[in-house]
Amino acid sequence: MPSKKNEEAVEQLTNKFKSMKGMILTQYHGLSVSDISDLRAKLRLHKSEYVIVKNTLSELALKKIGVDAGNNFSGPTAVVFQNGDVAGTAKTLVDFIKTHDKLKIKSAYMDGKFVDESIVRQLSALPSRDVLIAQMLGSLNAPISGFVNVLAANIRAVVTVLSAINKKQSVA
Repeated sequence: MPSKKNEEAVEQLTNKFKSMKGMILTQYHGLSVSDISDLRAKLRLHKSEYVIVKNTLSELALKKIGVDAGNNFSGPTAVVFQNGDVAGTAKTLVDFIKTHDKLKIKSAYMDGKFVDESIVRQLSALPSRDVLIAQMLGSLNAPISGFVNVLAANIRAVVTVLSAINKKQSVA
């Protein structure tokens, strides 16, 4: 029979799993407390949370929401709960790994299934959400700007002709 404390922990994890956009599972063994605190601060900028979890409790919580964890929860595991920009979170994590080789990505849970580390690395190569929105708006704005320039060209031509006529009449 699980203890009251463990039941509460499973309930908290269940709520986190229900509300997340996705999660990235990492192996943190060998990182110092200050390194983990630094990573947490960087991930908070993307509305993500880095939590060290107990594997058995995590598996129970996932089972409660109908997700089979498979063998993804083995060894020391920490979870990045993604609630914001998924690509930005992946980029922050991959960049952090470049300077802290003890941190390893085990797998990730996105769109209802577990995926391997390579998918997280591909996500990290994408531009952030804000950059993608700016690119899309620029693409939408380009045809309108072109149309305005075409319409303005006729008006410029008329003004140029009138200006030339005015100069010719003032000289004569």
